[in-house]
Amino acid sequence: MSGPGGVPLHRRTALAAVLGGLGLAASGCLSMPESGPVVEADGGSTSEADPGTVAAIDARGPEDGQSPSEVVQGFLDAMQAFPSELATAKLFLDPDVRSTWNPERTIVYAEASPPAGGTYHQRVVLTGAEELDARGAWQGRLTGTDAVLDLDLREVDGQYRIVDPPDALVVPEEWFSQRYEQVSLYFLDSTGTDLVPEPVYVSTDEKLATALVSGLLAGPGKALTGVVQSMFPEGLRVDLSVPVSDGVAAVSLVGDPLALGDEDVQRLLSQLSWTLGQGSSIQAFTLTVGGVAVRSVGGAEQIPVSSPQADDPGYERTGSTLFGLRDGLVVAGSPGDLGAVDGPWGATPADVREIAVSLDGLTVAGVSSGGTALRSAPLQQAGVTRTLLTGTDLHDPHWDRLGRLWVVDSTTAGAVVRWHRSGVTGTLEVPGVSGQDVGGLLVSRDGTRLLAVVHGSRRDRLVLARVRSSAGGRPRAAVAVSDLQGDPGDLPSRLRDVAWTSETSLTVLGRPVAGSSSLVSLGVDGSPVSVSGVTTAISGSRSLLGSSVDGAGVYAVTRTGLADLSVPARSPRTSLDGATALTYAG
Repeated sequence: MSGPGGVPLHRRTALAAVLGGLGLAASGCLSMPESGPVVEADGGSTSEADPGTVAAIDARGPEDGQSPSEVVQGFLDAMQAFPSELATAKLFLDPDVRSTWNPERTIVYAEASPPAGGTYHQRVVLTGAEELDARGAWQGRLTGTDAVLDLDLREVDGQYRIVDPPDALVVPEEWFSQRYEQVSLYFLDSTGTDLVPEPVYVSTDEKLATALVSGLLAGPGKALTGVVQSMFPEGLRVDLSVPVSDGVAAVSLVGDPLALGDEDVQRLLSQLSWTLGQGSSIQAFTLTVGGVAVRSVGGAEQIPVSSPQADDPGYERTGSTLFGLRDGLVVAGSPGDLGAVDGPWGATPADVREIAVSLDGLTVAGVSSGGTALRSAPLQQAGVTRTLLTGTDLHDPHWDRLGRLWVVDSTTAGAVVRWHRSGVTGTLEVPGVSGQDVGGLLVSRDGTRLLAVVHGSRRDRLVLARVRSSAGGRPRAAVAVSDLQGDPGDLPSRLRDVAWTSETSLTVLGRPVAGSSSLVSLGVDGSPVSVSGVTTAISGSRSLLGSSVDGAGVYAVTRTGLADLSVPARSPRTSLDGATALTYAG
């Protein structure tokens, strides 16, 4: 059943749960304070996060008589101050540029050559350099001249000073990995009914909450127009910082008071709730915009933070349940304990070779044994089998939260990405994927990301595309298409499968070499991810089984059973007991 705009009503419950948890109603969300903004102060802690055991670094300023290379090296060293501050690094700059140097980007490097050059020009070559944008989003590797710092200097009162500093904070990889962590900024999908994570790196110092809120205010960027949206109007900025006292983040934004409808105000609060909920020291927040307090329907200023998995009913209903086929019947349960479902495909063989279960746990879809039809039936209730679409060689069906069912059709002219929703079918042209030899497809639960394994003559590619949709959820275009690569040499040249390990991370399976297949962890943005305790090679693996839901195991499917990738490779494997086509919901 669909609501206005064709959005399935069952899907709206996830965002409604967020808003209900916040204690917000459809009206009365904004309340004018009686006498202007009020800031409560007590003896509680005012730090936002504990940097833990990471050592503080006090930067050293310039000394008289330093050579040009010593000035440049001192400048690089001063950017490693922690907790972060730029005042010391600015002392190495020409006075004319100090006030305007406020780098927004970050460059992280594995190694840097010693500064070298002449009296008024120094060069530093960075090895293994990667770039983050102003929000902290990973932008990929820097190569060629982009990985070189060419710095001009001049004499100021007898001392050398830098006149053209890079528009970036430039820090070594080891320093960065100890002091930054990857989190997500949550934006809304095109329908306004689902929250979508956009991964960014933020400092773990006392400015964590400030960085998270500032990232939300920066927005998702023009490249993601129609993919995700933000309810925060342009022009807002954080008033100095976001202090956290006794677990409550005080978010004060400078700009015009909100001129949003009640539902959009609630969506804005859900963005903030999910994003701030990643800070371990933050349990609630208050929000004022242009001096106007945003309150719950009961008038409370403190709004509790939340998390995606606590608010999405789909996690509870189908999150860690495995589904598969055995003797032609659909089965469900846990590894080693799978039983037939109660729907029609659990009683009579369905004649399908692959299945996909909807995220609400109500429907199962399957590709016919010949690959020419995509069918569906109720998962646990009585009902009939329906043919949704037909094709040449259909494979890799996946559902998203909008109730869209995606599938690849490998035709004689190459791959076609197709979708079905509420009786309507369509195709999506995906540059770099459509017309190619596609060996596998993944779709994120929020439906904004498509990942495809594309086979090539010399090497395979892992292609990411973002899905631009209408306000009603109809797919319109694939945008921001890129090849995910990680660190050079990480991905094997031949890829067999890819699986979700979280909302923002993946595991990629290579084809066997000398009997063993490599496993590589990647961020959904293509950034290299180091996951402790996860197996990096496995023998006899045919495919991967994973989910973005916390608590769902990640497995390699082998001839002898399921191999849990979170335990040592030689651990006993769980018997498949004749089951095939194993999958999680989605």
